[in-house]
Amino acid sequence: MQIADKYAPQEIEQKWYDYWERHGLFHSEPDAREPYTIVIPPPNVTGMLHMGHMLNNTLQDVLIRRARMQGKNACWVPGMDHASIATEAKVVAKLKERGIEKSSLTREKFLEYAWEWKEQYGGVILRQLRKLGASCDWDRTCFTMDDIRTEGVIKVFCDLYRKGRIYRGVRMVNWDPAARTALSDEEVVFKESHGKLYYLRYAVEGTDKYLVVATTRPETILGDTALCVNPDDERYEWLPQDARVVVPLVGRSIPVIRDTYVDIAFGTGALKVTPAHDVNDYMLGEKYGLETIDIFNDDGTINGKVGIYEGMDRFELRRVIEGDLQRAGLLEKTEEYTNNVGYSERTGVAIEPKLSMQWFLSMEELAKPATRAVMEDEIRFVPEKYKNIYRHWMENIKDWCISRQLWWGQRIPAYYLPKGGYVVAETAEEALALAREKTGDAALQLSDLRQDEDVLDTWFSSWLWPISVFDGIRNPDNEEIRYYYPTADLVTGPDIIFFWVARMIMAGYEYRGEKPFGNVYFTGIVRDKIGRKMSKQLGNSPDPLDLIAQYGADGMRVAMLLSSSAGNDVMFDEALCEQGR
Repeated sequence: MQIADKYAPQEIEQKWYDYWERHGLFHSEPDAREPYTIVIPPPNVTGMLHMGHMLNNTLQDVLIRRARMQGKNACWVPGMDHASIATEAKVVAKLKERGIEKSSLTREKFLEYAWEWKEQYGGVILRQLRKLGASCDWDRTCFTMDDIRTEGVIKVFCDLYRKGRIYRGVRMVNWDPAARTALSDEEVVFKESHGKLYYLRYAVEGTDKYLVVATTRPETILGDTALCVNPDDERYEWLPQDARVVVPLVGRSIPVIRDTYVDIAFGTGALKVTPAHDVNDYMLGEKYGLETIDIFNDDGTINGKVGIYEGMDRFELRRVIEGDLQRAGLLEKTEEYTNNVGYSERTGVAIEPKLSMQWFLSMEELAKPATRAVMEDEIRFVPEKYKNIYRHWMENIKDWCISRQLWWGQRIPAYYLPKGGYVVAETAEEALALAREKTGDAALQLSDLRQDEDVLDTWFSSWLWPISVFDGIRNPDNEEIRYYYPTADLVTGPDIIFFWVARMIMAGYEYRGEKPFGNVYFTGIVRDKIGRKMSKQLGNSPDPLDLIAQYGADGMRVAMLLSSSAGNDVMFDEALCEQGR
């Protein structure tokens, strides 16, 4: 008897996957069976398959295939996220290669290029998921910026605005100087940074004395509008009540204020107050009616408001100003100092706190039913340890900054009137009718209105995902949303518990009056066998497609499952692929 050749997955897997897809075996339509639904965490349109995707999608495929075997009507909805910041950066870089600057283009022309880029390069990851054997219903593929999803997003914005939940105002935001846009608190990653504490001398007017102030950011003296000491600090009892000091190098005369906010034990107990560039300083500024001087351009260079150091990058200025202070005898000393600095989760640059006119969504009321649902296990977290992390965030929730200073995304449907004020409407025609009504000017034309330049945060699309993939925002009573919603299980990483999971739960209760899914299964982080997080930078992350080519998709999937347990990090070792095969 002839011994069979060794099994060669390369010859078998593609053949059967093509057969399954050709015969529509992954496709689902509502019928009499019990539905079992999973929505994919939509990967960025810029994304490529990495080990985290391998883990996440293998687990989803296990759940969906098991449901099919149990006779359920299994529906796994795939899709992509338009990823405003990441995609705009890719398009800008691509245009630069062709000698085209974004600033030289109209919005319309830039968006033409962006859609062209999306059609050519976007969505590679969905093709790669087929190589993994993911049994998604590809006929249902959605994109967070397609027509159905976009109409839904605009509808929700207008609805929340009418309910008084969305407002516009000047607030302190996290500013990303690389992407030149505001970010939400959840998009800021705090990292330990090694820098210096600079002790600066502020001359007290009318005396030969000076106050010493410790700061980690000497460049921000350009925006100082007060100096603050604690009224209980005995070291400053000699200061007259109306004392004023001179900002080093700048020469600006500023008042000394007294407030218990200042920590007597930190540094010298004297605090420089820069209301435009620190959230706590901003609050002090509001309390004492201080001037606000914004010293930065949107790209993190110095603007011309102070008349010195104009055009210089903020970190270059920090280096230069240290020498200038030293030469002017205004630097007492420096010390090595370690503190936590916020970085943009998207571009990796240090964020700048910045006063900016933005749109916000009030979160407090939205959070209440969503908190209760998880704490009472109406929605079950696996593992349970994430419940308390979720509760803590929800109970301390801040309003969500939902506007982004970009062109790629859903444009905010607010239209400004010629003499001030604005209207919010789903279409330009509806905006014109509202504008005529508001102004009493029947001759007003669409050309007299100016639509807001900003787009909505990408997460403002994806928080509607379990509803919008079934067109449940535009058509809330359609057959599909009634059949497939709420979905069964969500498989995701704990790193987006606030960005995405919490917000989907809020949207579910606000727009369907019920939970969006029954269970949330949190995967761990994929690490190498010595425990380091896998990353391109470390060079310790294999290309999943190479592993699939070598060991077959099934061998690879078994390897992921052998090394995985809910919520615990995955110690991946390539030897497991051999075992899996």
